[in-house]
Amino acid sequence: MPSQSKKEWNDSCLSPTLKRSTPRQASFPTSSGIELDTVYGPEDLGGFKYNESLGYPGEYPFTRGIQPTMYRGRLWTMRQYAGFASAEESNRRYRYLLEQGQTGISVAFDLPTQIGYDSDHALAKGEIGKVGVPISTLQDMEILFKDMPLDKISTSMTINSTAPILLAMYIAVAKKQGVDPVKLDGTIQNDILKEYTARGTHIFPPRPSLRLITDIFQFCGKSVPKWNTISISGYHIREAGSTAAQEVAFTLANAIEYVQAAIKSGQDIDAFAGRLSFFFNSHNNFFEEIAKYRAARRLWAKIMKERFGAKDTRSMMLRFHTQTAGSTLTAQQPDNNVVRTTLQALAALMGGTQSLHTNSRDEAYAPPSEEAVTIALRTQQVLAYESGVADVVDPLGGSYLIEYLTDKLEAEAQKYIQKIDELGGALAAIEQGFQQREIQESSYKAQQALESGARTVVGVNKFVSPYPPITGILKINPKEAEKQLARVDQVKKNRDQAKVKQALGQVEKAARGTDNTMPVILRAVEAYATLGEICDVLRGVFGVQKEFLAF
Repeated sequence: MPSQSKKEWNDSCLSPTLKRSTPRQASFPTSSGIELDTVYGPEDLGGFKYNESLGYPGEYPFTRGIQPTMYRGRLWTMRQYAGFASAEESNRRYRYLLEQGQTGISVAFDLPTQIGYDSDHALAKGEIGKVGVPISTLQDMEILFKDMPLDKISTSMTINSTAPILLAMYIAVAKKQGVDPVKLDGTIQNDILKEYTARGTHIFPPRPSLRLITDIFQFCGKSVPKWNTISISGYHIREAGSTAAQEVAFTLANAIEYVQAAIKSGQDIDAFAGRLSFFFNSHNNFFEEIAKYRAARRLWAKIMKERFGAKDTRSMMLRFHTQTAGSTLTAQQPDNNVVRTTLQALAALMGGTQSLHTNSRDEAYAPPSEEAVTIALRTQQVLAYESGVADVVDPLGGSYLIEYLTDKLEAEAQKYIQKIDELGGALAAIEQGFQQREIQESSYKAQQALESGARTVVGVNKFVSPYPPITGILKINPKEAEKQLARVDQVKKNRDQAKVKQALGQVEKAARGTDNTMPVILRAVEAYATLGEICDVLRGVFGVQKEFLAF
C-alpha cells in the first residue's frame, strides 16, 4: 500500500462529521492562535536541514540552548520568590529555603517599597508586608540579609522603579559585611517599560526612568561586574493576558529600547549586553511554551548580531529566568495547582531556562505557606534528580511539531517587533497604547473562551465538584507592621541629619545634571536616607507618570 500524504493522513483522522464541515486544525489553536494539524512531518519545516537550521547547543543562533552541556554541566538555579511581613520574617524564610536545597535567593518587595514610599507614609497603611518585604532604610536591608554571606549566594530582586535604591542598599550591606562589590552575583529586574504596559508600579515618566536604568548599566559595568543589570520581563506581560507570541515580541521590543538607550548614552554594545537577562512565564500549553523559549533565543541572537552588530558571543545569548504562571492558579480545587506547576516547570526545563521559580498551591489565597513552598521546591528537585530531564540538552529538538511551532512563534513575534518599529520603537508604541490594547484584546478573548466553555480550566468550568477549604494559609501578623513602623521612626531619629540632608542634595544635583546617579544614591542610603526620601527628591526633579490611556 503506498504511503499516505500528510493531507490524507490528517483526513483519515477526522470523523465523517468533521470531514464534511471544518478542517480539524481550525479547532485546535494554541494560545497565540497558531492552528494545529493532527500530525507533523518534514514537509512542515520548509525543507529544514538539521545542521543549517538548528546547529547544536552553545552555537549561534542558540535555538537549542546557550551552553553546550546545559544541565549536565550545572543544574538550573532554583529560586523560590519570597518576602512577606517584615525583614526578620523574610530572612527566616530565605534561610529555611536554603536549608531545603534552594540555590538562589529571590526577593519580593511590598507595594509601598515598589512605588517609592516608606512604611510610615499614609499611602502605605494596610499594605506593609502584604505582598513582599517592606524596605524603607538600610537597616531593613541589613536585617533581611543577616547571617547570609553575600559573596556566596546569588540574589535576584524583583524591583523596578526603585531598583537603583534597592541595589545601592544591597551593595551597602555587602560592604558592611566586608564583601567587595566586584564579588556580588545576582540580578535586579530594573525593567520599567513593562510597568507601563502590564503592571503599573511605575513612579517617574519613561524617559528619566530609562536614564536611571542606563546609569545602573554603566555603574555595574565598572563596579559590580558580575551583576545582571536588568531582567527584561515577559512574565508580567503574560500575566496581564498576552499570548505567547506577544510575550516574546513585547519583551524583545523592550530589550531593543534598552539597548538603544545604553548605546545612546555612550556605552559599547559588547560592554553591557552580556549582563542583560530575561524573565519569562511558563503557561499550560506544554509544546507551545517549549517552542517559545527556543524562538526567543534565536530571535534575540539575530537581533543582537544583525541589528546591533554585537561581536561578543555572550552579547547574543538570551539568558532567562522562568516562573510558572500565577494567573493559571485557581482557588477552586487548589491541589490541581501542583499539577499545573509541575507541567509548567517541565516545559521551562525542556526549553532550557537558566533559573526557575515554581509557584505554590495556595497562592490564589495568600503568600505561600511554608508547607506549600516546600512542595513547590521539591517539585523542582524531583524534576532535577529523578526525571532524567536534565540528562539531555534540548531533548525535543528536531521534533516536527516543536520546530514548526518555534518557526511560527519567531515569525509572529517578528511581525509585532516590525510593527513596533514602525510606531517609533517600544517607548513610542507604549505612549500610543499599542501594546496595552493588544494585551487587553488577548486577555478579553481568553476570558470569553473560559466563560463560553471553549477553554477548559479543570475544577473551574468543568469537572467542578465540592472541595474542602484549603488549610494552613499564611496570615500576616499585624504586629510585624507595628515593629516596622517603630524601626523606621528609630532610624530617622538616630541618624546624622546633616549628613542625610547633604546626601539628598547630591542626589538632586546629579538628577538635574548628567552625572551617573548611582554613586550619590549609594552615599545617600549609607547615610540612612530612606527609600521614600530619595524617591521624593527624584519625583521633584523628574515628575510623576500618569497612567497611559490605551483607548
